Amino acid sequence: MIQILTKDWIMIPFISTLVFFLFYLYSQRVFDFIHSKTLGSRGEIMRLLDLMFVEVEEKKLTTILFLLSIGLGAIAFFALWPNLVAGAIIGGAVTVLGWSLPLMFVRAMYQSRCSRFTDQMIDGLTIMANGIKSGLSVPQAMERVVENLQNPISQEFNLVLSQLRLGRSVEEALTELGERIPKPDVQMFVTSINILKETGGNLAETFQTIVQTIRERQKIEKKIQAMTAQGIMQGIIISLVPIVIMIVFLVLDPKYVMPMFTTTLGLIMTFMMFAAIFIGGISIRKIVKINV
Repeated sequence: MIQILTKDWIMIPFISTLVFFLFYLYSQRVFDFIHSKTLGSRGEIMRLLDLMFVEVEEKKLTTILFLLSIGLGAIAFFALWPNLVAGAIIGGAVTVLGWSLPLMFVRAMYQSRCSRFTDQMIDGLTIMANGIKSGLSVPQAMERVVENLQNPISQEFNLVLSQLRLGRSVEEALTELGERIPKPDVQMFVTSINILKETGGNLAETFQTIVQTIRERQKIEKKIQAMTAQGIMQGIIISLVPIVIMIVFLVLDPKYVMPMFTTTLGLIMTFMMFAAIFIGGISIRKIVKINV
């Protein structure tokens, strides 16, 4: 049975036929998936960069994404020539990563910016509370925050003030702030101001309460990060062990593992191995990640 599976003239037509029928049955889903990972990915990157006040031309971004995906994929394919199966698998994987990694990187930058904004809210709301106690209005208190703190809270509050100068209401400007920074602490800040402006109340005390809530939330988050650090490290080590073992064998006895890269069955098993490592890593990350 194993000898039959190692025959290229049997495996290649079999895999090609299987891929054709799967593609025929799920063609619409495949096209939707490809669109979401290519042009849809570009649109999401543009949206996130705009939220971070980063201006990028759409044509330049499209060119960069094509070079990182199809360009690097083509280089990987021709580097493995004339091994077409290995070139197709590695080139396809590089192409997919070339489209996916930029979006993951930009999302990480955006999440980091939102987290920095939340951290700055402790000092920002303290400044606003002191300003309101001294008789300043909400926009005047926000101006003091812009003058004393750095980005990103300075950028966001400055945009809110610019919208107010153009005639927008405080409620509308703050609601858009909550949409740009989708964090629970920001939503609580926006909701408290909008409600108290209609019903009346002590904004200074409300801001102090929000500051206390943010501090307690950060304490819990840091405690959870310390408790889950071991699980994250174990997941990284488990994911890297098969790759390290493969590299060791390539150095000590290349002939022992070369069939994994030179035969059709070996390439299929190698692809399945990396897919299992990827799925396992994602599963471990979802298990150890706890949202507060």
